[in-house]
Amino acid sequence: MNSKMKIISINSENISEYQPVCFLNPKNEGYLKKLEWLKECFSKGLVIKLLYLENEKKCNGFIEYIPGEYAWRAVDAKGYIFIHCIWISPNKHKGKGYGSLLVKECIKDAKKEAKYGVAVVTSEGPFMAGKALFLKNGFNSVAKAKPSYELMIKTIKSGPLPKFRDWEKQLSRYKGLNIIYTNQCPWVARSIKELSEIVKKKGLKLKIVELENARQAQDAPSIYTAFNLIYNGKLLVDHYISSKRFLNIIDKELN
Repeated sequence: MNSKMKIISINSENISEYQPVCFLNPKNEGYLKKLEWLKECFSKGLVIKLLYLENEKKCNGFIEYIPGEYAWRAVDAKGYIFIHCIWISPNKHKGKGYGSLLVKECIKDAKKEAKYGVAVVTSEGPFMAGKALFLKNGFNSVAKAKPSYELMIKTIKSGPLPKFRDWEKQLSRYKGLNIIYTNQCPWVARSIKELSEIVKKKGLKLKIVELENARQAQDAPSIYTAFNLIYNGKLLVDHYISSKRFLNIIDKELN
């Protein structure tokens, strides 16, 4: 592990000095939307911590977390700190303990705030952390959902367990082709723009709905919440996708 590193907490006062948005170019549309989202969520207790390694100008990792009642996932996690995202980049820095350092920062804050513990949703799919990192740091699984979601907690003191919300019940609200998204994940902005252009060329109807606050996100039609492609009440995909993948899906589902 690199002995010369620093972890910096980002807030509304110093955010302009750094680039805390998922390793994106600051000119990227998704970056700008996420930046506005961050500024709104800081007032709810959102925390972002950046990891910088020696001689690196850009951050090599980050963790984003928030009090559970304001989590942007389909969970009930009041009384816990909830981790939205954790990332180490580039790949050469993975597996060296940096992820654990960031998780321990979160646990330390949860103890200071007298929370029941720390909660996180893991997945072995894309755009989410797998459970191995959290098992290594004393987390246990308290709920599972297909295909590979797990709600995991690190207990600090006794309290009610967090749980998944009934996201499947929300699906029946959506007729036709829909994209339901949040700006919590900055990668979806580009995808929505590309997919909208494809839909227009094909003469299809697409309804796009932004979930604008944590309460709406907790009632999203998927656990991840950040991006949902739905057709007549069926969840087709629940994460950012490429144009090619989208074309394959609509050719299969709409024809």
